[in-house]
Amino acid sequence: YAALDRPAWAPPGWLFGPVWTVLYGMIAVAGWLVTRRPGPVRRPALVAWGVQLALNALWTPLFFAAEQYGPAFLDIALLLAAVAATALLCARVDRRAGRLLAPYLLWVGYAAALNLALWLNN
Repeated sequence: YAALDRPAWAPPGWLFGPVWTVLYGMIAVAGWLVTRRPGPVRRPALVAWGVQLALNALWTPLFFAAEQYGPAFLDIALLLAAVAATALLCARVDRRAGRLLAPYLLWVGYAAALNLALWLNN
């Protein structure tokens, strides 16, 4: 990341760890809140929660290890849609869960724009 041609609005590399640590905690709590609700209404939210987590896990090796910025952008674009769907579905089960995912949605949108800029610049 440090060696890439980054846009002026790119954050410093050290910021990613703390941001993702907080976001992963919020993602976990949102999932936990949904699991505590009984009934079939939680199933779509939990499926979406798992899908977004899988897409999230795929992005890091694509972007950093493989340096495949195009496929990483495709993944993060899908992740952005998955997080939006997850937030909406989780909010139907527990409003707090949906709200907890809002910062994640914003960060993934920012990260997607950054990924695109890095792909185009490098």
